[in-house]
Amino acid sequence: MAERHIELEIVDRPSAKDMSQCVHCGFCLQECPTYLQLGLETDSPRGRIHLLQAVTEGRAEPTPSLVSHLDLCLQCRACETACPSGVPFGRIMESGRAMLVQSGRVPLAWRLRVWLLRQLFPYPKRLRLLFSLLRLYQRSGLRWLLRTSRLLRILPGGLAEAESMLPEVPSRAYEPPAEPSTGAAAARRVALLTGCVMPLLYPRTHEATVRVLDRHGLQVVAPPEQGCCGALNLHAGDRRTARELARRNIDAFLSAGVEAVVVNSAGCGSTLKEYGELLEQDPEYAEKAQRFSALVRDVTEFLTELPFEPPRGAVRQRVTYQDSCHLVHAQQVRSAPRELLRAIPGLELVELESPDRCCGSAGIYSLAQRDMSLRLLDDKMRDVAATLRAEPTGSADVPVIATANPGCMLQMEAGLRRHGLPGRVVHIVELLDEAYAAEEET
Repeated sequence: MAERHIELEIVDRPSAKDMSQCVHCGFCLQECPTYLQLGLETDSPRGRIHLLQAVTEGRAEPTPSLVSHLDLCLQCRACETACPSGVPFGRIMESGRAMLVQSGRVPLAWRLRVWLLRQLFPYPKRLRLLFSLLRLYQRSGLRWLLRTSRLLRILPGGLAEAESMLPEVPSRAYEPPAEPSTGAAAARRVALLTGCVMPLLYPRTHEATVRVLDRHGLQVVAPPEQGCCGALNLHAGDRRTARELARRNIDAFLSAGVEAVVVNSAGCGSTLKEYGELLEQDPEYAEKAQRFSALVRDVTEFLTELPFEPPRGAVRQRVTYQDSCHLVHAQQVRSAPRELLRAIPGLELVELESPDRCCGSAGIYSLAQRDMSLRLLDDKMRDVAATLRAEPTGSADVPVIATANPGCMLQMEAGLRRHGLPGRVVHIVELLDEAYAAEEET
Protein backbone atom coordinates (compact mmCIF):
# COMPACT_ATOMS: atom_id res chain seq x y z
CA MET A 1 0.00 0.00 0.00
CA ALA A 2 1.27 3.43 -0.85
CA GLU A 3 2.04 5.58 2.20
CA ARG A 4 0.42 9.00 2.45
CA HIS A 5 2.59 12.08 2.91
CA ILE A 6 1.28 12.56 6.44
CA GLU A 7 3.09 9.39 7.55
CA LEU A 8 6.45 11.05 6.94
CA GLU A 9 5.60 13.55 9.68
CA ILE A 10 4.45 11.06 12.29
CA VAL A 11 7.02 9.55 14.62
CA ASP A 12 5.56 7.03 17.03
CA ARG A 13 6.82 6.71 20.58
CA PRO A 14 5.19 6.04 23.94
CA SER A 15 3.83 9.10 25.68
CA ALA A 16 5.83 10.12 28.75
CA LYS A 17 2.55 11.22 30.32
CA ASP A 18 0.99 7.79 29.75
CA MET A 19 3.98 5.98 31.23
CA SER A 20 4.20 8.31 34.23
CA GLN A 21 0.69 7.23 35.29
CA CYS A 22 2.14 3.89 36.42
CA VAL A 23 2.93 4.11 40.14
CA HIS A 24 4.32 0.54 40.27
CA CYS A 25 1.67 -0.54 42.76
CA GLY A 26 1.71 -4.15 41.50
CA PHE A 27 -2.04 -4.67 41.09
CA CYS A 28 -1.34 -5.75 37.51
CA LEU A 29 1.00 -8.59 38.45
CA GLN A 30 -1.61 -11.20 39.30
CA GLU A 31 -3.56 -10.40 36.13
CA CYS A 32 -0.64 -10.61 33.69
CA PRO A 33 -0.46 -14.06 32.02
CA THR A 34 3.27 -13.93 31.28
CA TYR A 35 4.17 -12.76 34.78
CA LEU A 36 2.11 -15.56 36.30
CA GLN A 37 3.93 -18.07 34.10
CA LEU A 38 7.48 -16.73 34.55
CA GLY A 39 7.47 -14.66 37.73
CA LEU A 40 9.85 -12.11 36.17
CA GLU A 41 9.41 -8.40 36.75
CA THR A 42 10.58 -7.69 33.20
CA ASP A 43 7.67 -9.80 31.93
CA SER A 44 5.06 -7.84 33.88
CA PRO A 45 3.18 -4.71 32.73
CA ARG A 46 4.98 -2.37 35.09
CA GLY A 47 8.31 -3.97 34.17
CA ARG A 48 7.68 -3.47 30.47
CA ILE A 49 6.71 0.16 31.07
CA HIS A 50 9.99 0.62 32.93
CA LEU A 51 11.91 -0.86 30.00
CA LEU A 52 10.20 1.45 27.50
CA GLN A 53 10.83 4.46 29.73
CA ALA A 54 14.52 3.56 29.84
CA VAL A 55 14.70 3.28 26.05
CA THR A 56 12.81 6.51 25.33
CA GLU A 57 14.94 8.42 27.84
CA GLY A 58 18.18 7.03 26.43
CA ARG A 59 19.08 5.09 29.57
CA ALA A 60 18.95 1.71 27.82
CA GLU A 61 19.51 0.32 24.35
CA PRO A 62 16.92 -1.90 22.64
CA THR A 63 19.05 -5.02 22.93
CA PRO A 64 17.69 -8.40 21.77
CA SER A 65 17.14 -9.35 25.41
CA LEU A 66 15.18 -6.19 26.20
CA VAL A 67 13.11 -6.45 23.02
CA SER A 68 12.26 -10.09 23.80
CA HIS A 69 10.47 -9.03 26.99
CA LEU A 70 8.35 -6.58 25.01
CA ASP A 71 7.62 -9.14 22.31
CA LEU A 72 6.45 -11.68 24.89
CA CYS A 73 3.58 -9.38 25.88
CA LEU A 74 0.21 -10.68 24.67
CA GLN A 75 -1.32 -7.19 24.71
CA CYS A 76 -4.36 -8.81 26.34
CA ARG A 77 -4.78 -5.63 28.42
CA ALA A 78 -5.91 -7.47 31.53
CA CYS A 79 -3.59 -5.08 33.37
CA GLU A 80 -5.81 -2.17 32.31
CA THR A 81 -8.80 -3.72 34.06
CA ALA A 82 -6.75 -4.23 37.22
CA CYS A 83 -4.98 -0.86 37.21
CA PRO A 84 -6.36 1.66 39.75
CA SER A 85 -4.45 4.50 38.03
CA GLY A 86 -5.94 3.97 34.58
CA VAL A 87 -2.64 3.35 32.81
CA PRO A 88 -3.35 2.95 29.05
CA PHE A 89 -1.01 -0.02 28.69
CA GLY A 90 -2.30 -1.07 25.26
CA ARG A 91 -1.50 2.35 23.81
CA ILE A 92 1.91 2.37 25.49
CA MET A 93 2.86 -1.06 24.15
CA GLU A 94 1.59 -0.42 20.62
CA SER A 95 3.42 2.89 20.31
CA GLY A 96 6.52 1.40 21.97
CA ARG A 97 6.66 -1.42 19.45
CA ALA A 98 6.09 1.09 16.64
CA MET A 99 9.01 3.16 17.91
CA LEU A 100 11.29 0.12 17.77
CA VAL A 101 10.07 -0.94 14.31
CA GLN A 102 10.53 2.56 12.89
CA SER A 103 14.03 2.73 14.35
CA GLY A 104 14.96 -0.61 12.79
CA ARG A 105 16.21 -1.86 16.18
CA VAL A 106 14.26 -5.11 16.19
CA PRO A 107 15.34 -8.68 15.40
CA LEU A 108 15.13 -10.04 11.85
CA ALA A 109 12.21 -12.29 12.80
CA TRP A 110 10.24 -9.26 13.98
CA ARG A 111 11.01 -7.31 10.79
CA LEU A 112 9.97 -10.32 8.72
CA ARG A 113 6.70 -10.55 10.67
CA VAL A 114 5.93 -6.89 9.97
CA TRP A 115 6.72 -7.34 6.27
CA LEU A 116 4.54 -10.44 5.92
CA LEU A 117 1.57 -8.81 7.65
CA ARG A 118 2.01 -5.73 5.48
CA GLN A 119 2.04 -7.83 2.32
CA LEU A 120 -0.89 -10.05 3.26
CA PHE A 121 -3.70 -8.57 5.33
CA PRO A 122 -4.38 -5.37 3.37
CA TYR A 123 -4.98 -7.51 0.27
CA PRO A 124 -8.10 -9.74 0.38
CA LYS A 125 -7.19 -11.64 -2.79
CA ARG A 126 -3.86 -12.71 -1.34
CA LEU A 127 -5.55 -13.89 1.85
CA ARG A 128 -8.11 -15.86 -0.11
CA LEU A 129 -5.35 -17.51 -2.13
CA LEU A 130 -3.49 -18.48 1.04
CA PHE A 131 -6.58 -20.05 2.61
CA SER A 132 -7.48 -21.76 -0.66
CA LEU A 133 -4.07 -23.42 -0.67
CA LEU A 134 -4.54 -24.49 2.94
CA ARG A 135 -7.95 -25.93 2.07
CA LEU A 136 -6.40 -27.81 -0.86
CA TYR A 137 -3.72 -29.23 1.44
CA GLN A 138 -6.37 -30.45 3.89
CA ARG A 139 -8.76 -31.92 1.31
CA SER A 140 -6.39 -33.31 -1.34
CA GLY A 141 -4.91 -36.11 0.74
CA LEU A 142 -1.55 -34.38 1.14
CA ARG A 143 -2.20 -33.82 4.84
CA TRP A 144 -3.04 -37.50 5.32
CA LEU A 145 0.10 -38.50 3.44
CA LEU A 146 2.37 -36.25 5.50
CA ARG A 147 0.87 -37.38 8.79
CA THR A 148 0.97 -41.11 8.03
CA SER A 149 4.52 -40.90 6.65
CA ARG A 150 5.68 -39.22 9.87
CA LEU A 151 7.70 -36.81 7.78
CA LEU A 152 6.51 -33.86 9.86
CA ARG A 153 8.00 -35.36 13.01
CA ILE A 154 11.55 -35.23 11.71
CA LEU A 155 11.31 -31.61 10.60
CA PRO A 156 12.69 -28.94 12.98
CA GLY A 157 10.87 -26.25 14.91
CA GLY A 158 7.91 -28.24 16.17
CA LEU A 159 6.26 -28.24 12.74
CA ALA A 160 4.30 -31.42 13.47
CA GLU A 161 2.62 -29.83 16.47
CA ALA A 162 2.03 -26.57 14.61
CA GLU A 163 0.48 -28.46 11.70
CA SER A 164 -1.83 -30.40 14.01
CA MET A 165 -3.29 -27.13 15.30
CA LEU A 166 -4.09 -25.64 11.90
CA PRO A 167 -7.76 -24.66 11.57
CA GLU A 168 -10.07 -26.50 9.23
CA VAL A 169 -10.83 -24.21 6.30
CA PRO A 170 -14.52 -24.28 5.29
CA SER A 171 -15.47 -25.19 1.74
CA ARG A 172 -16.69 -21.67 1.07
CA ALA A 173 -16.07 -18.15 2.31
CA TYR A 174 -18.68 -15.64 3.42
CA GLU A 175 -19.95 -13.52 0.54
CA PRO A 176 -21.90 -10.41 1.54
CA PRO A 177 -25.19 -10.19 -0.35
CA ALA A 178 -25.31 -7.72 -3.21
CA GLU A 179 -28.40 -6.12 -1.68
CA PRO A 180 -28.96 -5.13 1.98
CA SER A 181 -30.81 -7.58 4.20
CA THR A 182 -34.54 -6.98 4.43
CA GLY A 183 -35.01 -6.20 8.10
CA ALA A 184 -38.66 -6.16 9.10
CA ALA A 185 -38.82 -2.43 9.76
CA ALA A 186 -36.05 -1.48 7.30
CA ALA A 187 -36.02 1.95 8.93
CA ARG A 188 -32.85 1.29 10.89
CA ARG A 189 -29.69 0.60 8.94
CA VAL A 190 -26.44 -0.84 10.31
CA ALA A 191 -23.20 -1.98 8.72
CA LEU A 192 -21.37 -5.24 9.33
CA LEU A 193 -17.59 -5.35 9.48
CA THR A 194 -16.72 -8.44 7.48
CA GLY A 195 -13.00 -8.22 8.25
CA CYS A 196 -10.23 -10.38 6.84
CA VAL A 197 -10.14 -13.74 8.66
CA MET A 198 -13.73 -14.18 9.83
CA PRO A 199 -15.27 -14.55 6.34
CA LEU A 200 -12.66 -17.17 5.41
CA LEU A 201 -12.71 -19.29 8.57
CA TYR A 202 -16.12 -18.61 10.13
CA PRO A 203 -18.62 -17.69 7.40
CA ARG A 204 -21.29 -19.24 9.60
CA THR A 205 -20.71 -16.53 12.23
CA HIS A 206 -21.33 -13.71 9.77
CA GLU A 207 -24.43 -15.45 8.43
CA ALA A 208 -25.78 -15.93 11.96
CA THR A 209 -25.03 -12.29 12.80
CA VAL A 210 -26.99 -11.02 9.80
CA ARG A 211 -29.96 -13.28 10.60
CA VAL A 212 -30.06 -12.16 14.24
CA LEU A 213 -29.86 -8.48 13.30
CA ASP A 214 -32.49 -9.00 10.63
CA ARG A 215 -34.71 -10.62 13.26
CA HIS A 216 -34.56 -7.35 15.19
CA GLY A 217 -35.79 -5.30 12.24
CA LEU A 218 -32.41 -3.99 11.13
CA GLN A 219 -31.26 -3.56 7.56
CA VAL A 220 -27.68 -4.83 7.34
CA VAL A 221 -25.19 -3.65 4.74
CA ALA A 222 -21.55 -4.61 4.20
CA PRO A 223 -19.72 -1.83 2.34
CA PRO A 224 -17.55 -3.52 -0.32
CA GLU A 225 -14.82 -0.90 0.06
CA GLN A 226 -14.04 -1.97 3.63
CA GLY A 227 -10.98 -4.04 4.51
CA CYS A 228 -8.89 -5.42 7.32
CA CYS A 229 -9.12 -3.35 10.51
CA GLY A 230 -5.33 -3.26 10.96
CA ALA A 231 -5.25 -4.87 14.42
CA LEU A 232 -2.50 -7.38 13.61
CA ASN A 233 -0.33 -4.72 11.98
CA LEU A 234 -0.92 -2.43 14.95
CA HIS A 235 0.07 -5.07 17.51
CA ALA A 236 3.23 -5.89 15.52
CA GLY A 237 4.34 -2.27 15.64
CA ASP A 238 3.39 -1.30 12.09
CA ARG A 239 1.19 1.70 12.86
CA ARG A 240 1.79 3.17 9.40
CA THR A 241 0.00 0.29 7.65
CA ALA A 242 -2.67 0.31 10.36
CA ARG A 243 -3.36 3.98 9.63
CA GLU A 244 -3.78 3.32 5.92
CA LEU A 245 -6.27 0.55 6.68
CA ALA A 246 -8.08 2.81 9.16
CA ARG A 247 -8.53 5.54 6.54
CA ARG A 248 -9.94 3.02 4.09
CA ASN A 249 -12.51 1.78 6.59
CA ILE A 250 -13.47 5.24 7.79
CA ASP A 251 -14.23 6.33 4.23
CA ALA A 252 -16.16 3.13 3.49
CA PHE A 253 -18.38 3.17 6.58
CA LEU A 254 -19.01 6.91 6.97
CA SER A 255 -20.32 7.02 3.41
CA ALA A 256 -22.70 4.10 4.08
CA GLY A 257 -25.16 6.21 6.09
CA VAL A 258 -25.59 3.79 9.00
CA GLU A 259 -26.42 4.29 12.67
CA ALA A 260 -23.89 1.71 13.86
CA VAL A 261 -20.98 -0.40 12.67
CA VAL A 262 -21.60 -3.84 14.17
CA VAL A 263 -18.57 -6.06 14.81
CA ASN A 264 -18.50 -9.74 15.81
CA SER A 265 -14.72 -9.89 16.27
CA ALA A 266 -13.58 -8.48 19.62
CA GLY A 267 -10.05 -7.69 18.46
CA CYS A 268 -11.34 -5.80 15.43
CA GLY A 269 -13.91 -3.92 17.47
CA SER A 270 -11.28 -2.78 19.94
CA THR A 271 -9.09 -1.45 17.13
CA LEU A 272 -11.98 0.30 15.36
CA LYS A 273 -13.01 2.02 18.60
CA GLU A 274 -9.45 3.38 18.93
CA TYR A 275 -9.07 4.80 15.42
CA GLY A 276 -9.43 8.25 16.97
CA GLU A 277 -6.20 7.78 18.92
CA LEU A 278 -4.46 6.15 15.96
CA LEU A 279 -5.21 9.10 13.66
CA GLU A 280 -5.14 11.95 16.14
CA GLN A 281 -2.12 13.49 14.35
CA ASP A 282 -3.72 13.30 10.90
CA PRO A 283 -5.36 16.68 10.21
CA GLU A 284 -7.55 15.22 7.45
CA TYR A 285 -8.85 12.20 9.37
CA ALA A 286 -8.66 13.05 13.08
CA GLU A 287 -12.24 14.31 13.34
CA LYS A 288 -13.65 11.67 10.98
CA ALA A 289 -11.93 8.95 13.00
CA GLN A 290 -13.63 10.14 16.17
CA ARG A 291 -17.03 10.13 14.43
CA PHE A 292 -16.45 6.68 13.05
CA SER A 293 -15.29 5.16 16.34
CA ALA A 294 -18.42 6.47 18.06
CA LEU A 295 -20.48 4.27 15.70
CA VAL A 296 -18.68 1.01 16.50
CA ARG A 297 -20.47 -1.59 18.63
CA ASP A 298 -19.67 -5.19 19.39
CA VAL A 299 -22.64 -7.28 18.34
CA THR A 300 -23.30 -8.38 21.94
CA GLU A 301 -23.41 -4.85 23.36
CA PHE A 302 -25.43 -3.63 20.38
CA LEU A 303 -28.08 -6.31 20.87
CA THR A 304 -28.43 -5.57 24.58
CA GLU A 305 -28.77 -1.84 23.80
CA LEU A 306 -31.71 -2.60 21.50
CA PRO A 307 -35.15 -3.55 22.60
CA PHE A 308 -33.76 -7.10 22.59
CA GLU A 309 -36.18 -9.87 21.68
CA PRO A 310 -35.32 -12.99 23.71
CA PRO A 311 -35.63 -16.19 21.69
CA ARG A 312 -38.44 -18.61 22.49
CA GLY A 313 -36.73 -21.65 21.01
CA ALA A 314 -34.63 -23.79 23.34
CA VAL A 315 -30.95 -24.68 23.02
CA ARG A 316 -30.48 -27.48 25.53
CA GLN A 317 -26.74 -27.43 25.91
CA ARG A 318 -24.18 -26.94 28.63
CA VAL A 319 -22.18 -23.81 27.80
CA THR A 320 -19.18 -22.10 29.29
CA TYR A 321 -18.08 -18.63 28.22
CA GLN A 322 -14.52 -17.54 27.48
CA ASP A 323 -14.14 -13.76 27.69
CA SER A 324 -12.26 -12.45 24.65
CA CYS A 325 -9.51 -10.19 25.99
CA HIS A 326 -10.21 -7.27 23.68
CA LEU A 327 -13.90 -7.39 24.52
CA VAL A 328 -13.68 -7.60 28.30
CA HIS A 329 -10.47 -5.61 28.91
CA ALA A 330 -10.09 -3.23 25.96
CA GLN A 331 -13.80 -2.55 25.34
CA GLN A 332 -14.97 -3.21 28.93
CA VAL A 333 -17.88 -5.34 27.70
CA ARG A 334 -18.41 -8.05 30.31
CA SER A 335 -22.11 -8.41 31.12
CA ALA A 336 -23.68 -8.19 27.63
CA PRO A 337 -22.50 -11.61 26.40
CA ARG A 338 -23.73 -13.27 29.57
CA GLU A 339 -27.09 -11.50 29.40
CA LEU A 340 -27.60 -12.88 25.90
CA LEU A 341 -26.60 -16.42 26.87
CA ARG A 342 -28.87 -16.42 29.91
CA ALA A 343 -31.76 -15.26 27.71
CA ILE A 344 -31.67 -18.50 25.70
CA PRO A 345 -34.19 -21.07 27.01
CA GLY A 346 -32.70 -24.42 27.99
CA LEU A 347 -29.11 -23.20 27.93
CA GLU A 348 -27.07 -24.00 31.05
CA LEU A 349 -24.32 -21.40 31.52
CA VAL A 350 -21.41 -22.61 33.67
CA GLU A 351 -18.68 -20.07 34.42
CA LEU A 352 -14.98 -20.86 34.14
CA GLU A 353 -12.78 -20.25 37.15
CA SER A 354 -10.79 -17.66 35.15
CA PRO A 355 -13.00 -16.70 32.20
CA ASP A 356 -11.07 -13.50 31.42
CA ARG A 357 -7.57 -15.02 31.48
CA CYS A 358 -6.04 -14.97 27.98
CA CYS A 359 -6.19 -18.24 26.05
CA GLY A 360 -2.87 -17.51 24.32
CA SER A 361 -4.18 -16.69 20.86
CA ALA A 362 -3.54 -12.93 20.76
CA GLY A 363 -3.54 -12.49 16.99
CA ILE A 364 -0.42 -14.14 15.61
CA TYR A 365 1.08 -14.61 19.09
CA SER A 366 0.38 -18.34 18.83
CA LEU A 367 2.84 -18.41 15.93
CA ALA A 368 5.38 -15.83 17.11
CA GLN A 369 5.55 -17.02 20.76
CA ARG A 370 4.46 -20.63 20.39
CA ASP A 371 5.80 -22.02 23.70
CA MET A 372 4.13 -19.38 25.86
CA SER A 373 0.94 -19.58 23.81
CA LEU A 374 0.71 -23.33 24.43
CA ARG A 375 1.36 -22.92 28.15
CA LEU A 376 -1.53 -20.50 28.39
CA LEU A 377 -3.74 -22.70 26.23
CA ASP A 378 -3.03 -25.74 28.40
CA ASP A 379 -4.01 -23.78 31.51
CA LYS A 380 -7.20 -22.66 29.81
CA MET A 381 -8.15 -26.17 28.74
CA ARG A 382 -7.59 -27.48 32.27
CA ASP A 383 -10.03 -24.79 33.42
CA VAL A 384 -12.51 -25.84 30.73
CA ALA A 385 -12.18 -29.53 31.59
CA ALA A 386 -12.71 -28.88 35.31
CA THR A 387 -15.71 -26.64 34.62
CA LEU A 388 -17.47 -29.03 32.27
CA ARG A 389 -16.49 -32.25 34.05
CA ALA A 390 -19.76 -32.49 35.96
CA GLU A 391 -22.55 -34.42 34.31
CA PRO A 392 -25.01 -32.18 32.41
CA THR A 393 -28.28 -31.52 34.22
CA GLY A 394 -30.77 -32.09 31.47
CA SER A 395 -28.55 -30.66 28.73
CA ALA A 396 -28.07 -32.53 25.50
CA ASP A 397 -25.19 -32.88 23.07
CA VAL A 398 -21.52 -32.15 23.73
CA PRO A 399 -20.41 -29.22 25.90
CA VAL A 400 -20.06 -25.84 24.18
CA ILE A 401 -17.43 -23.12 24.58
CA ALA A 402 -18.83 -19.73 23.58
CA THR A 403 -16.63 -16.74 22.89
CA ALA A 404 -16.60 -13.52 20.83
CA ASN A 405 -13.49 -13.46 18.64
CA PRO A 406 -12.20 -15.62 15.76
CA GLY A 407 -8.72 -15.88 17.26
CA CYS A 408 -10.19 -17.24 20.50
CA MET A 409 -12.37 -19.64 18.52
CA LEU A 410 -9.34 -20.98 16.63
CA GLN A 411 -7.30 -21.34 19.82
CA MET A 412 -10.05 -23.05 21.79
CA GLU A 413 -10.75 -25.48 18.94
CA ALA A 414 -7.06 -26.32 18.84
CA GLY A 415 -7.13 -26.80 22.61
CA LEU A 416 -9.99 -29.31 22.40
CA ARG A 417 -8.05 -31.32 19.81
CA ARG A 418 -4.78 -31.04 21.75
CA HIS A 419 -6.35 -32.31 24.98
CA GLY A 420 -8.74 -34.80 23.40
CA LEU A 421 -11.78 -33.11 24.92
CA PRO A 422 -15.30 -33.36 23.51
CA GLY A 423 -17.08 -30.16 22.68
CA ARG A 424 -17.57 -27.47 20.09
CA VAL A 425 -16.62 -23.80 19.95
CA VAL A 426 -19.07 -21.14 18.76
CA HIS A 427 -19.58 -17.41 18.73
CA ILE A 428 -22.32 -16.20 21.08
CA VAL A 429 -24.40 -14.94 18.18
CA GLU A 430 -24.47 -18.47 16.71
CA LEU A 431 -26.25 -19.77 19.81
CA LEU A 432 -28.79 -16.96 19.54
CA ASP A 433 -29.31 -17.86 15.90
CA GLU A 434 -29.84 -21.52 16.84
CA ALA A 435 -32.45 -20.49 19.41
CA TYR A 436 -34.36 -18.35 16.93
CA ALA A 437 -34.25 -21.18 14.38
CA ALA A 438 -35.60 -23.59 17.01
CA GLU A 439 -38.75 -21.45 17.29
CA GLU A 440 -39.64 -22.41 13.74
CA GLU A 441 -39.15 -26.12 14.45
CA THR A 442 -41.62 -26.21 17.34
